[in-house]
Amino acid sequence: MTDAEQVGVDKLVATYLKIRDKKNQTARELKALETEYERKLDIIRSALLEHCKEAGVESVRTEAGTFYRTVSKRFSTNDWHSMSQFILEHEAVDLLEKRLHQTNIKTFLEENPDLLPPGLNVTSEYTVNVRRAKK
Repeated sequence: MTDAEQVGVDKLVATYLKIRDKKNQTARELKALETEYERKLDIIRSALLEHCKEAGVESVRTEAGTFYRTVSKRFSTNDWHSMSQFILEHEAVDLLEKRLHQTNIKTFLEENPDLLPPGLNVTSEYTVNVRRAKK
């Protein structure tokens, strides 16, 4: 590598680090701001939910807009063994999300190089990582 090429590469790495640092700082600042906004919105949402409860209504129309309450349900299990057996017994695999656990599939393929699950797609690409020089 010539001196000119080295200077060019050195400048690219320095610029990369400077931009990454600025991006990370901006992300931290935005996250703090977002957290504060979310805290304020939670206070207002709680007050509006309380209003619906006390008034015995599901929605309220105001000059500024309408608010309404809904019921959100989330499902989980604390017994994966029993849930897995239930899903297999009832052939209800659609109860699961359609995605592969990246680390587990990688480990499985490394441990079973002769087994390739049908329909498996593998995408590989080069990436560049940059580490700051130790001072």
